[in-house]
Parts: sequence; C-alpha cells; structure tokens
Amino acid sequence: MAQSFLVDTPEPAKDDFDARNDLELIAAINRGDAAAFEALYFRYREWVVGLAHRFTGDGDSALDVMQETFLYFLRKFPGFRLTASLKTFLYPAVRNLSIAARHKAGRYQATEADLERLEHTVAPDQAEAGPGDLAVVLARLSEEHREVLLLRFVDGLSLAEIAQATEIPLGTVKSRLHNALELLRQDEHTKEFFER
Repeated sequence: MAQSFLVDTPEPAKDDFDARNDLELIAAINRGDAAAFEALYFRYREWVVGLAHRFTGDGDSALDVMQETFLYFLRKFPGFRLTASLKTFLYPAVRNLSIAARHKAGRYQATEADLERLEHTVAPDQAEAGPGDLAVVLARLSEEHREVLLLRFVDGLSLAEIAQATEIPLGTVKSRLHNALELLRQDEHTKEFFER
C-alpha cells in the first residue's frame, strides 16, 4: 500500500514481531494471550485498511472499518477455530462493514452550497487515462470482476480462498478472473502488459 493511514498506532519494533503462525497465535488467544491478538492485529491491519479503503474510497472510513473488523474478530474468542486463511475469514467482514460505512456516508444530506459547488466541479475524463492510471482502468471493470482480480493479484488469495471469502462457486471465480484478464488484455491502456 503506497500510503499508510495508520498514524496514531505505534509500529512495533522488528524484534517484537511474533514468529508464530496464525494457527499458533489463535490457539494462544483462545488460552487468553492478549499479546497473540496484538500480533495478529499488527500482521493484518494494513491489509484490512487497504481493503476497506478500496471499498469505501475514504481513509477515515477505512480506519473505522478496520477497528470494527478487529472488534468483530475479538468477539469470536474464546473458542474460535480457523478453518481457512485469516484473510479468507476476515474478507467478508471487511467487505460488509465497508459497504455499511459507504451506505452510512451516502446518507449525508448536502446543503445548497455543497450542491452548487459540486455542480461546477469538472469531472475527470476517464477516456483519457494514461498508462500509469491503473485505478481508472480498473474502474472500467464491473465490481465483480474487479473484486476477484484484486483479491487474486493484490491480496494474493488462491482461487479456492477467493471462492470461500466471497461465497461464490470456484467455477464462477475462475470465470470472473478469466473475463477480467481478457478485458484488461483488450484495453488499449493495459494490453501492452500482456504482449511482453
């Protein structure tokens, strides 16, 4: 993630990172080890904020979603059993909390001055996206295609993990990923990356 939204939470020293894997940390949390939860928090917080920011488009909302996500996760203890990767488990919570935050923000009632200011704002021309403007190119994809593409290549989830996280069949994940890549292959701004 190019920009970090986490400015008020001190980063632990490199020596303080817990070497235990996620399953070992979860077992420790189930036994009451608060430091193990903190280790998972520091391990996944940037990913959660980045994912939430992709859904909400707002840094403050992304931080709120991160906080709510980890509270949701904390409430699962004791007795939580991890049956997939932690990203796979957290993804639906981040997505649902982000959608709720986006809807909540959408209920904002604009004043007459806000509406007038928006009326005179010039929208950027999406047709003139440069080769480095990946966000504009990705915005041309449907939400379903973009979601699967980002989960696979940005978040590094396997196809099976994507299917589990998004609660869609594996065949649908494969189809959406194939179609998203095909659309990017045909887009004049990204097809050069497929010709190498």
